[in-house]
Amino acid sequence: MTTSSKKTANSMWGGRFAMAPDAIMEEINASIGFDQRLAVQDIRGSKAHAAMLVDVGILTRQDVDAISQGLDEIETEIAAGDFPFSRTLEDIHMNIEARLREKIGDAAGRLHTARSRNDQVATDFKLWVRDRLDDVDGALKGLIAAFLDQAERGADVVMPGFTHLQTAQPVTWGHHMMAYVEMFARDLSRFADARARMNESPLGAAALAGTGFPIDREQTAKALGFDRPAANSLDAVSDRDFALEFLSAASICATHLSRLSEELVIWSSAQFDFVRLSDKFTTGSSIMPQKRNPDAAELCRAKVGRIMGSMVGLLTVMKGLPLAYSKDMQEDKEPVFDAADSLGLALSAMTGMVQDMEPNIEKLRDAAGHGYSTATDLADWLVRELNMPFRDAHHVTGSLVKMAEDKGVALEALSLEDMQSVEAKISAAVFDVLSVESSTRSRTSYGGTAPDRVREQIKRWRAML
Repeated sequence: MTTSSKKTANSMWGGRFAMAPDAIMEEINASIGFDQRLAVQDIRGSKAHAAMLVDVGILTRQDVDAISQGLDEIETEIAAGDFPFSRTLEDIHMNIEARLREKIGDAAGRLHTARSRNDQVATDFKLWVRDRLDDVDGALKGLIAAFLDQAERGADVVMPGFTHLQTAQPVTWGHHMMAYVEMFARDLSRFADARARMNESPLGAAALAGTGFPIDREQTAKALGFDRPAANSLDAVSDRDFALEFLSAASICATHLSRLSEELVIWSSAQFDFVRLSDKFTTGSSIMPQKRNPDAAELCRAKVGRIMGSMVGLLTVMKGLPLAYSKDMQEDKEPVFDAADSLGLALSAMTGMVQDMEPNIEKLRDAAGHGYSTATDLADWLVRELNMPFRDAHHVTGSLVKMAEDKGVALEALSLEDMQSVEAKISAAVFDVLSVESSTRSRTSYGGTAPDRVREQIKRWRAML
């Protein structure tokens, strides 16, 4: 190998290495295939760093103007798909720096003054995750708004409420929709908490110990929208909590999406027929012309596996690493990229499904009365009107349910004489509480399923959002 070829092969590592990397080493070491997604954030960080270097007198204005113009041109090239990415340059940081040198010459080499790839990649990655947190915030608010619309339209629609997937008590469609508002609102707050906690700038931590140059870390932190610079340089380059916290919140959110997806799959089946999903989110069968498959819901249900797998994978990478930076941490980005893509797609698909789905009001109302769903209302009436201890009322109601089962009729179809054969004090007024509509209207406790309570919660959430 000639001296010039050695220099070309090892320009990223300086004079320390005399031989070019083996092809296998290049294959395992290169990250440009995936970390090019950090290009926009890398350029933002470099511009902020360069602006600070000139303000504190480390670089000249002439150099920084050239650097800024060159970075603008590179950003345009990347956006247009014209940037010449190179695997031999290993990662996005060196690709951009090498291209900048081609454009502006030696001034490009001065950009890396008072920083390391360690704090550079930590900064880029934080900025990327923070951007995705902002995307998720908007997507979740859109999904919540879709549920609020469904809840408002169905505040009076009666449906069965389930425990163990067995009919339990009547609830309203609006109440069921609002349950998901609460779930996804907690996701919203988890992502917001993660964003607030991660919003410290690693830039200026350098390799691990800080730098002897008189840099202004407050300036770069502010320029990049961070609340403050990270207080410990070792931690700043070692920290991937922000990625893990994003994956944790994403896993919980995906679990909620999966639970909702499961309900949509069940509800849209011919056996339930509770809801109709639009043609935009269902598919047919290649052999069975009658089929209407809830594929979008099924795929959303599956996404939790990928997202949770990403979290477990990164936890496993990080669990045994000493301070500060180790090359293992190059494995942090792909799982986060994949999880962010999966979550964003699932949220968009679910929002569309919720916006378009149509509840089968008659079927829901009919199913709400199955399984003796107003038995608890009967027990409550016995307590309220006859001053009966609840345990005794529970026993009496169970006997009446058994009688109705034996007769093959609904609870409200029992005659007054039938009921009085079990408890003589029961009066005809009991029939006022045995309809599913009466049952839902009676659940007026805070957070209950009564239509008026549902509308109160809808109003509260619309104001909050």
